[in-house]
Amino acid sequence: MANSNEQNTKKSFSWRSYGITDVGKARRHNEDSMLDRPETGMWVVADGMGGHAAGDVASQMIVNSLKKVHEGISLDRYIDDIEDKLISVNKKLIDKANESVKRTTIGSTVVVMLAYDKYCVYLWAGDSRLYRLRDGDLRQMTTDHSQVEQYVEQGLISREEAAVHPHGNMITRAVGATPNFFLDMDIQELKKGDRYLLCSDGLTKHTEDFEFQEMLAKGTPEEICKEMIDLTLERGAGDNVTAIVIDID
Repeated sequence: MANSNEQNTKKSFSWRSYGITDVGKARRHNEDSMLDRPETGMWVVADGMGGHAAGDVASQMIVNSLKKVHEGISLDRYIDDIEDKLISVNKKLIDKANESVKRTTIGSTVVVMLAYDKYCVYLWAGDSRLYRLRDGDLRQMTTDHSQVEQYVEQGLISREEAAVHPHGNMITRAVGATPNFFLDMDIQELKKGDRYLLCSDGLTKHTEDFEFQEMLAKGTPEEICKEMIDLTLERGAGDNVTAIVIDID
């Protein structure tokens, strides 16, 4: 599934975006979901937790809920509405899991990016990521909520060891995982020429950051998304894979 959108605005910036989600080579169902809404300056990637029940239901609930959020009269209100929606989804997923016979977790990671006036706001839970290419330099804007990331921060393993660690799939935060759910959030100023990438870990498992930097340095959002997905499929695509590329003009 792919989606291309362009949005021109009288505000400080305009943006255009393109997104693709693919089931990959190994999974029977696509548990990733995405939302590409430049008309409200919102982009979302949600990755249903692999190996858990109804991960596709969890990611779809997130996306369907955030579709109902409209750009508010203030940035604070816009952010509050998104947080309220995700907290509500978290409660529904926990209730749904408790009603099931197996009582297994029904959850999903999420990363949300907002472009509002001159600001980029991003919220996340889990290991779906946001990257920014600015003036040729690539930066990972989010920090994974994962067991291996904690090991790296504690100095127990190196970044290189984390990439192949057996606990690589252990997520420490997700929508639907625990009643006391909360999101991490940050805000930056946009800059003309910025290029952003939202993606699920199905992409980052198969691609190094320097490869992201090379691919994001050229082409249109559509061309880059297709190149990233094609490369992931060539390398085996052991998970569902989703990428959204956003250009700030």
